[in-house]
Amino acid sequence: MAPLPGSGLAKGLAVTLRTMTRKSVTAQYPDTQPDLPPRTRGVIGLFEENCTVCMLCARECPDWCIYIDSHKETVPAATPGGRERSRNVLDRFAIDFSLCMYCGICIEVCPFDALFWSPEFEYAETDIRDLTHERDKLREWMWTVPAPPALDPGAEEPKEIAAARKTAEKLAAAQAEPTAPTEPQEGES
Repeated sequence: MAPLPGSGLAKGLAVTLRTMTRKSVTAQYPDTQPDLPPRTRGVIGLFEENCTVCMLCARECPDWCIYIDSHKETVPAATPGGRERSRNVLDRFAIDFSLCMYCGICIEVCPFDALFWSPEFEYAETDIRDLTHERDKLREWMWTVPAPPALDPGAEEPKEIAAARKTAEKLAAAQAEPTAPTEPQEGES
């Protein structure tokens, strides 16, 4: 038996009517913020105090989208008779997010933990030239970086923390000893 002419159209309209009467499950983005998974990769935040201007992030970036400028400053000698030292001071740190492919290599190679993933994803601009974000904007995104995941309770304490704790305990014990009142010994007045 041959299908009736227009039966396909009727089936399609029936599906359309059925779906029109159901409640929509689409979350409208500007009105409803998405539930992002923990440790989401959004943009890159800069913890400027940790940056030593080693330039590893800029050298390793496959897109060459990180721009760093610095100058050297002389630091006076720490002890009398010591020599002066020089250190790099960060002048400019910018990331061009129109070029960035969010691979995270810069974050992985940073030896001083100056770069972090921020879950921030709303940073669109109307002009592509405005997607080069300077260090003040990158510093703002550090406030959105979540805390690192908790350590495994059964894991060993890191050696650095254990050594620092022992040193702090020794210093606290050494400072507590002289503050204890001393009693006069026999024969003293």
